[in-house]
Amino acid sequence: MLKIIISICLGGAMGSLLRYATGVWIARHSHFVFPYATFAVNVVGCFFIGLFYAFSERYHWFTPEWRLFFITGFCGGLTTFSAFAYENIKLLQEGNTLLFVLYSLGSFAAALLAVVAGINSIKLI
Repeated sequence: MLKIIISICLGGAMGSLLRYATGVWIARHSHFVFPYATFAVNVVGCFFIGLFYAFSERYHWFTPEWRLFFITGFCGGLTTFSAFAYENIKLLQEGNTLLFVLYSLGSFAAALLAVVAGINSIKLI
């Protein structure tokens, strides 16, 4: 059980650090109202979860601890649904209805496509 807890914690820490670094980098290079950082990490996280899932199913190289490290820890730490929800409410409160719709629908569509892309990437190997 301790190995599982450590695996999830380490993966979560790495995913969270990558999410933070992505936010800092995008904030330096973007001056738009659209929440690009959360959008990016959620789509990339969905791609990674599809990739890790398909890779582990196809090759059986990952132990349960590694699957928990990548899927529960890393992808869980990287993606952030709570920030997504908050940013949507903020867009609505600021009167940015079009950006709210684009962000909500775009995030949903991009997340689904990213998971499929991750799964299909493994089929190419």
